[in-house]
Amino acid sequence: MTDITSAWAELGGDPALLARVSTVVRADALPARLPVRELARACVGVCALAGAELGARRAALARVPRVRVDDGAVAVSFTSERRLLVDGRAPVAFAPLSRFWRTADGWVRTHANYPHHRVRLLRALGLPGDAAPTAVARALAGRAALEVEDTVHASGGLAVALRTPRQWTAHPQADAVAARPLVERGRLDGSRARGFAPFDGGPLLPAAGLRVLDLTRVLAGPVATRTLALLGADVLRVDAPHLPELPDQHADTGFGKRSALLDLSSDRRTFEELLAAADVVVTGYRPGALDRFGLSPEALAERRPGLVVAQVSAWGAYWPWGARRGFDSLVQAATGIAVLEGGTERPGALPAQALDHGTGHLLAAAVLRALTEQSYDGGSRSVRLALARTAAWLTGGTEAAGDAEAAGDAGRPAGSEPGEGVRMDEGDGKGMTKKEEPTADAGGLRDAGPWLAGTDSPLGRLRYALAPVSFDGGPRDWTRPPGAWGADPARWL
Repeated sequence: MTDITSAWAELGGDPALLARVSTVVRADALPARLPVRELARACVGVCALAGAELGARRAALARVPRVRVDDGAVAVSFTSERRLLVDGRAPVAFAPLSRFWRTADGWVRTHANYPHHRVRLLRALGLPGDAAPTAVARALAGRAALEVEDTVHASGGLAVALRTPRQWTAHPQADAVAARPLVERGRLDGSRARGFAPFDGGPLLPAAGLRVLDLTRVLAGPVATRTLALLGADVLRVDAPHLPELPDQHADTGFGKRSALLDLSSDRRTFEELLAAADVVVTGYRPGALDRFGLSPEALAERRPGLVVAQVSAWGAYWPWGARRGFDSLVQAATGIAVLEGGTERPGALPAQALDHGTGHLLAAAVLRALTEQSYDGGSRSVRLALARTAAWLTGGTEAAGDAEAAGDAGRPAGSEPGEGVRMDEGDGKGMTKKEEPTADAGGLRDAGPWLAGTDSPLGRLRYALAPVSFDGGPRDWTRPPGAWGADPARWL
């Protein structure tokens, strides 16, 4: 079940602490056929509870602070990329080639927000680099969806065939995912118990004084590290100079962090200096991609005993799809979610990138719980999550999956529409550039105002979603807005 009790159990938390959590239920938040609101509430709830638990441990409090989860705050945060305004401009969430396309035997979902992914997609389809969406539509209309999936993957691009829940269940990757826990936790060595410096007053910041090395991209990993920054961590995001981040995406997920550029293939000395003083390393690249740099959990812990290593991926670190790239929208299409929320004739989407946001909050919760456990009995720790496993948690909680699969488009809740980035037309893509404010009902709420804030930043005037993680005495907002991508030095404060 997608509830806070099961999520807290996956994290190894004391069930008695669940009594400290209260919920403000809002029936209009995150409307969907699947229990998206419940999943989002659970992920945020356990993250807040893990933060409150660690804060109480560090401050020597007699009781863990009370946690309050408001569905409104959760819904706004889970649609943060659609709430963002930069000098009054709404960002472009999905590029014209990131969408569903008709194929000869069904649908395929592509992701081409990054320029290099767009180039690889077009190359796989035999199209020039300036090909318009209409040309892509024609190229895909005569090909089988699975053929497209394999061809684009072989080129390093991103595309998955639309699958029904039954088709995904029959796939070997679904078996590999189902065999793993929602939150994989491990102990890497027997290093001594972690000690913490005392608090010096102010808000209860459970991650104060901790250094988090952020090696993540899009979107679950940055959400996790954004949350750790909210709770007081010094978060340094490090990117390769040749892989620039999308500006609006950086603005949305960069709150509380610093951003530096570092080429691991040529400047290992700087990285090792950062690692030597780090408490947590969070990685969000596909499994194995960083191992050649000595960044596997075991290798990191060997060089920095007492480390917490957190990993997140799309499909999980196991075969046959363990080395594949992926994003929330692709996981929704492959695992049957798009059929459950729409149908085989008109694929749908969740009302938010809930796999990303939910997994991100679970990842932050797993880090916080690992730090608490270290304070009692030490040991370097590893935690690992996957969007596909979160998807299995979401879809496994409904007994109507088979009925919804057969219902087609009639299974969509009344009045709902496909989620962000789900385009069925074959236009020129100009409609993807939105200058107006995002729709007021993004996330299903009539009024999102209570959970939005504004601030000046090096990027301009920002309107943004407040964090949904809330407990007594805890922080209400980030202490710093995002700065320019890559503008900070690669060193700790």
